Amino acid sequence: MKPPSLPLLLLLLHLSATISAAPSLSPTPSPTISPIPPHKPSSSSSPLDPKQLKALESLNIPTVKDPCNHRPTTKSTSSSVVTCDTSSPFRLVTSISFTNCSTDLSISTTALRALSPSLTSLSFLNCPSLSPPPRLPDSLHSFSAVSSFLRHRNGLSGVFLARLVNLTDLTVSSVPVSTSGLFVILGNMHKIVSLTISHANLSGNIPKSFHSNLTFIDLSDNLIKGSIPTSITLLSNLKSLNLSKNSISGDIPDSIGDLISLKNLSLSSNKLSGPIPDSISSIPELTHLDLSGNQLNGTVPRFISKMKYLTHLNLANNAFHGVLPFNASFIKNLEVFKIGGNSDLCYNHSVLSSKMKLGIAQCDKHGLPLSPPPQKEDSNSDYDYGNENDTSEKKKEEHHGPNKVVLGVAIGLSSLVFLIIFMILLAKWCG
Repeated sequence: MKPPSLPLLLLLLHLSATISAAPSLSPTPSPTISPIPPHKPSSSSSPLDPKQLKALESLNIPTVKDPCNHRPTTKSTSSSVVTCDTSSPFRLVTSISFTNCSTDLSISTTALRALSPSLTSLSFLNCPSLSPPPRLPDSLHSFSAVSSFLRHRNGLSGVFLARLVNLTDLTVSSVPVSTSGLFVILGNMHKIVSLTISHANLSGNIPKSFHSNLTFIDLSDNLIKGSIPTSITLLSNLKSLNLSKNSISGDIPDSIGDLISLKNLSLSSNKLSGPIPDSISSIPELTHLDLSGNQLNGTVPRFISKMKYLTHLNLANNAFHGVLPFNASFIKNLEVFKIGGNSDLCYNHSVLSSKMKLGIAQCDKHGLPLSPPPQKEDSNSDYDYGNENDTSEKKKEEHHGPNKVVLGVAIGLSSLVFLIIFMILLAKWCG
């Protein structure tokens, strides 16, 4: 065998040295799957208070992940939303909102006590089978219950709500409230700003005094009776007043114009009487005025057409009379305008067209309403109320044809002429 040449030996020695100098390759270890640790907040936030964490668990609120950042999925039927602060060494729960509560949910006083005093907001939406806890935390600034606690025969009691002396916002809607009067609830709520108790079978009269902080009042769809007290007109910061669907009677107080911050005034579906007070013209930014479904009378005030911020006006179903003092441009600038159901009210045909379908009749020359046009009349065409009596006889003649007496005379004369001609022809034939 022939020995290898010198260049080949040098190449083999170089490759051997390279291989021996290379680091040894070890197999890559497979990644180990470690168990998911329990909830730990991000490095930028503190952990949640252990006592409050346990309280959330007792309320069926998931705590595996950070409950403060948990948001329910759209697929879930029941949900809860928790908000926390950023305090240290432990974060604290500040608000909880329950929606579509499950039937096994129970709100214990122990859990609520553990969440106090940091819990300032608590709300329940569509939790009909839930029973109210014996007592809510005094720390609450906001409490809301809508379509909830219906399994409890008396819903919520006035004493139950009255204990929430630090509330600034109270909302109870479609939940029965049993109390001898609204004053029982509001007596010690000196900080209340927004008040809603609607569709709650609330009875009694409107309180003779209110706390001056109020900016929003909604007591609609209840059993409230009596008159509107002047005390309510002392709330100079009030922006919305809704007393609709009650049994409130008497006049609208002249001092209603003192509510200079008011934007929404709804007194519909009551038993109010008397005229619309002129003082309403002193409310500079009123946008919504609903006085429908009462027994208000007198003429519709002309000043309403000069309220430049008004977008919603409903004066329907009252006892107003006279000529409607509005022009077409004012009505068209309104988003909602209703005036029907006032049988003694009419409009000036030279100012407003019947095409606007206002629901009231046209005025005659004396400013009194004419009879409404026939139902078969084309609703898309103007109806001339002024010529109604003049044209009625002409239409009768056009539709009924010639008079019966004239027709009989004509037939008789034609018969006589025919007889004469026949006699003449017969005499010539015989001769």
